[in-house]
Amino acid sequence: MNLVRAEWERLATRRFVRLMLVLLVLAFAVTAVTTLVGSHRPSPDEIVAAQQSAAQQRQALEDTFQQCLAAVRGTLPPEEAQDYPPNCSVFDPGQRDRLPVAADHLQGVFTFADQARPLLYFLVAFLVLFGFLVGASYIGADLSTGGVANLLIWRPRRLAVLGAKLGTLLGALTLLSVLASAAYLGVFWLIGQGAGLPGATGGDFWPGLGLIWLRGLVLVLLAAAAGFALATLGRRTAAALGAVTAYAVVWELGLRVVVEVVGLPRGEDWMLSTYLDAWLTGEARLSDATACRGVSGYCDGNYQIGWVLGLAVLLTLVGVLTMAAFGAFRRRDLI
Repeated sequence: MNLVRAEWERLATRRFVRLMLVLLVLAFAVTAVTTLVGSHRPSPDEIVAAQQSAAQQRQALEDTFQQCLAAVRGTLPPEEAQDYPPNCSVFDPGQRDRLPVAADHLQGVFTFADQARPLLYFLVAFLVLFGFLVGASYIGADLSTGGVANLLIWRPRRLAVLGAKLGTLLGALTLLSVLASAAYLGVFWLIGQGAGLPGATGGDFWPGLGLIWLRGLVLVLLAAAAGFALATLGRRTAAALGAVTAYAVVWELGLRVVVEVVGLPRGEDWMLSTYLDAWLTGEARLSDATACRGVSGYCDGNYQIGWVLGLAVLLTLVGVLTMAAFGAFRRRDLI
């Protein structure tokens, strides 16, 4: 217990952690102030016009769906019918995630219900970056300066020391994520109440938002563990940063170009970003242009990757890195 308390104090007093916290607060403040300045309470005329536009858009969706059904029934000319798939569910307004609403057609009006998810994704992205950098620097600085070697003199149990560091890091990030999320979403909810519109926050809105937050929290902890493991393997913070940079440039950018040139089927399946998207959003919706080769008529080449596979890939990758880090730490000479 004393080891955990000591690690907590060491983490809290690091200047890099404090700097990142300041940047976190500044980023949130800038976002909130920008939103507040750019929003206003809509007038009754604005609301009526927006409702009419939303109704027209919903009618257009219904018309397209009916056209598709007519094509399936064979009552459309062949040159028009070939533009529609045999299954019209993709055009069914009732199967869409959401239908157009008046808030979609209000200019300069912040609607909390519509913007909460994008704002939460921004928060998760920042916390993921925060977790990776703090996780890498937390262990990397101690390894490069001899801090871990000095700690092992007091507590000569390597795996216990490294486990306490990782556990303290993940616990601190969980607490920070909870507090930051509550404050962040709370501020924007107040902006929606006072300088915009709250929107439709009933039904499954809050449970859906909570699910996204839980997925984001898992992603933050995985990113922190990955940064921690990479820095442990490389003995320096720069090793973790270099590994991620090399992956992004060589694999996510370089291989993506090669895949497009060669025409490899389902090339997105080889990208880690695909599984990040699948886990965070619940389903990655992708398109494979090679699936439509030689196909006449309607073909979109779309396919999906679910959150289960996304989580499995992320857990496997971080698990392998973490086990490798603990194995290397147990055997290596730290002097």
